[in-house]
Amino acid sequence: MESAKKLSAISPRTHLLFALIPPFVFLIAFLCLSPAFTTTSTNNFASRLLSSPFISSLIPPSESHRMKLPTAAAAIETVRWKSTNEEELGSSSSSSSCDIFDGNWVPDEDSDPLYSPGSCPFLDNSFNCFKNGRPDSGYLKFRWKPYGCEIPRFNGRKMLELLRGKRLVFVGDSLNRNMWQALVCTLRESAKNKTGIFEVFGRREFRTQGFYSVRFPEANCSLDFVKSPFLVQEWKSPVSGSHHRETLRLDMIQGSFSDYRDADIIVFNTGHWWTHRKTNRGKNYYQEGSHVYSKLRVTEAYKKALATWSQWVDSNIDGNRTKVFFRGYSASHFGTAQRCDDGSAAGPVTNEAELGAGDYPWWMMKAVESVIGEMKTPVFYLNVTKMTSYRRDGHPSIYHERRAAAASGGGGAEFQDCSHWCLPGVPDAWNQLLYAALLLDGGGGR
Repeated sequence: MESAKKLSAISPRTHLLFALIPPFVFLIAFLCLSPAFTTTSTNNFASRLLSSPFISSLIPPSESHRMKLPTAAAAIETVRWKSTNEEELGSSSSSSSCDIFDGNWVPDEDSDPLYSPGSCPFLDNSFNCFKNGRPDSGYLKFRWKPYGCEIPRFNGRKMLELLRGKRLVFVGDSLNRNMWQALVCTLRESAKNKTGIFEVFGRREFRTQGFYSVRFPEANCSLDFVKSPFLVQEWKSPVSGSHHRETLRLDMIQGSFSDYRDADIIVFNTGHWWTHRKTNRGKNYYQEGSHVYSKLRVTEAYKKALATWSQWVDSNIDGNRTKVFFRGYSASHFGTAQRCDDGSAAGPVTNEAELGAGDYPWWMMKAVESVIGEMKTPVFYLNVTKMTSYRRDGHPSIYHERRAAAASGGGGAEFQDCSHWCLPGVPDAWNQLLYAALLLDGGGGR
């Protein structure tokens, strides 16, 4: 199991890859490489793995016509696993490898959503497009398909077993809350006793608080969300007298870490708040120690914040006990040729050439991969950026909570949400990839 965990660490493109490898090849790899797991760092192990002749022979040539995400130089090029269970893995048209984050959305007319629209009591109204009046459902009739293979369909009963006795925590911004609620609703649909599932504080809204925990008694597990949009600490720096200035402490992990440091599985993210005006301008906002930068580029600030996060993880998280994920940037569709719509589009973008360059935060993705590539703690990078760039049709758009309020006599109908995602919807595919990664590791955690 230890070797499987190291093999499933991040890649320099930090794409998790699936492969079908004959059992005897996997056994030889395990026996030959197992010393590296205890005597070298992840990066040193990467070098040995890639230089191995039989591993090199399994890596297919790249396909240059596809959009390639930026790569970090020092980590594992491919991550492979095997399964003899075709029901779990699915069929594969490639005998070598498959990058599960490189693919497209294909029609899936015969399958229903993992949970019915409007049926989940743990769903934030702002993600409940059905409740807010969205009339179409075509955006639910697509599934993510990597080039060259099939990934396992999400199995809620199997996922509950993988999580049995464990605590899974999502830490980050509202897009991670989007993903958390999607998984809560999916597992609720699969639970034998839906009425026994509860939020530990008895809450009935799932947006305003900084911590939520939903318990699934039949599996003795919990799915939690911790609000931490920057991962580092928002601060108030004294200016004069009793006056203070809001700053962001790039050198300090957010204090909410006590809510998740003992979790079995953690899914981190930070991204969208770094695109807001204050963070983008960087004037008198970023702070290290007592020093407040009069001006600091957001690209540099983001790298510093990620470095603080990575150092905290390496010092406080036991990679043998806790499985760590980092979910990549989820594409927005504001002000581009592929702006999100009101449900009238035919579906996802089908031609990569049509993807707006503005929807790809290259600098952010490079920073994430560079920092993770230097960590000693194995981290899975759930690189969802490309798959979300196709899905201009999956956002709430005008079908959001403010629109529902406007229909009742309030204001706000003109607002358009092109960042978050309708549920059910695109984040369910992220959880499918999370599920696939946990299948690889046998559930992760202790």
